[in-house]
Amino acid sequence: MDSHENYVYKTEVNWSLLTEGLTLPVENQVIFARNMGKFLHRGEVKPITLYLNGKGYRAQIRNVNFDSRFNRKNDTLQIRYTRNGHLAQALKACFSKSYNYIKAQREIRLRDNRSIIKLPEGYKEYLAIYTTAYEDTYILETIEAEDIISIKKAVQNQSELAMEAKFNYDIEDKTASIFEDERILKFRKLSRKIGENLKLFYDYRCQICGQYVGEEYGAKVAEAHHIDYFVQSLNNDANNQLIVCPNHHSIIHETNPVFNRKKLIYLYPNGVQEGLMLNQHLHL
Repeated sequence: MDSHENYVYKTEVNWSLLTEGLTLPVENQVIFARNMGKFLHRGEVKPITLYLNGKGYRAQIRNVNFDSRFNRKNDTLQIRYTRNGHLAQALKACFSKSYNYIKAQREIRLRDNRSIIKLPEGYKEYLAIYTTAYEDTYILETIEAEDIISIKKAVQNQSELAMEAKFNYDIEDKTASIFEDERILKFRKLSRKIGENLKLFYDYRCQICGQYVGEEYGAKVAEAHHIDYFVQSLNNDANNQLIVCPNHHSIIHETNPVFNRKKLIYLYPNGVQEGLMLNQHLHL
């Protein structure tokens, strides 16, 4: 894997993605700005190139102005490309299952219905965005419905702790088959990069205890943990990951506490309750 692919954003396929672009969440904007070498000012636009399956497509990244009409409290970054242009057509071809489902639903709904069409399980597909060594060039990687079906079969009997160790430390499995190389490695790379972005976001501090393990030794030791275990959920989104110190990570896997998403606290079997000392990406 290219060592310059240091950023990742994963988004579920929707009509906007298939036709004109996407919006970046706040927790990813710092990473994008670092990669570009500076923050975009309000209203500023920067041309970029997006590579999909080895072919480059022109696009723009822009800082969208605050607009009270849309209840937008902060500026936000958006990636935009020509509406139904070459990149949009290429994405529709890659995500044909999503595209055909959404298109069919749009054709039968009422004309004034502008609600977002949600993909059902079995149709959900995703796009991942990675940086390159160049500040204006990004790589797009697709996660199609068939990929998800295959990975689900591959991880059925795997240990969550072993899987997370591979995500956090990129442990090589020398017994991996070609099938695993194509499927598991794609998901492993994605999960690890999402975790690495969150580690940067929290400055390698444990979200539970707030500790920066290894600081006195000049080291940064933090691990990404899947709230809903990946081997069951296949969810490697940022909203399903916590950054924790090795101690808390071991305790969580040893005791299997319940995470209350409404209160953002862990409930341990012995009655102990433990909340998050640091949190900027999980929302109540």
